[in-house]
Amino acid sequence: MIINTDINILGGLPDWKLIYVFLNEDLKTIRATGGTRSVTTIKTDRSVVRFEKAITNTLLKFKNEDVESLFRSIIQEEEISADSLLFIFWNASANNELLQYMNDKVFFPALYSGRVSVKRDEASACIKELKQTESDLKKWSEVTVNTTASKYLTLLKKFGLMDGSVNKTINHLNVNDKMFVLFIYWLVSVSEVSNILNSPWIQYGFCEKQIFIQRIMQKKFSKFFNILYTGDKLSVEPLISYKDIYSHAS
Repeated sequence: MIINTDINILGGLPDWKLIYVFLNEDLKTIRATGGTRSVTTIKTDRSVVRFEKAITNTLLKFKNEDVESLFRSIIQEEEISADSLLFIFWNASANNELLQYMNDKVFFPALYSGRVSVKRDEASACIKELKQTESDLKKWSEVTVNTTASKYLTLLKKFGLMDGSVNKTINHLNVNDKMFVLFIYWLVSVSEVSNILNSPWIQYGFCEKQIFIQRIMQKKFSKFFNILYTGDKLSVEPLISYKDIYSHAS
């Protein structure tokens, strides 16, 4: 795995509008046209540089052009909204291996088992277990591990997936039709298997697999994609270009 501290940094990001800013401009251009104070209330350039690196590395990196087209469509239209934050969560998880791992081991097991909360100690234990096999983590101190665990839960809160301060509770999302369509397009684009029922990303749809199948089979979605379902295999063919699907689904 490639391990970095982006979870720590993004968990402390005070100005999420910087995602929209850095999607359209880099720091060099911003400094030349008005300085960082023209785009954010973050006080020091050093902090902005730190946040820019994490934003571009985890939030604004794309598996392919299709994902980038989807991302740009929703961000350009909505900037930072509940829906765009959900898509940012999907994209960040595809870019950051530690975030994806913790989602797989901590957040989604809690979500799909019907639990109401996740404790920091659970996230810490997850990192400590991974630390035994990952060389990049072996140099992390107890403080770094616990801080990252705490920031992980804070980051999920920023994405809209949890609520609370000290004791954070899980938001059991009801993904609306627009975001369900965009999720299907994203799922097809990032999955490396033709049968999306076997894709590890299917859990990011926030519904049980059988519910997912029932929903995707609904007639109202047939204008967005063709599906072939054989009982144990589901393949999806998008019918609209990735750069246009947002406007059609909205």
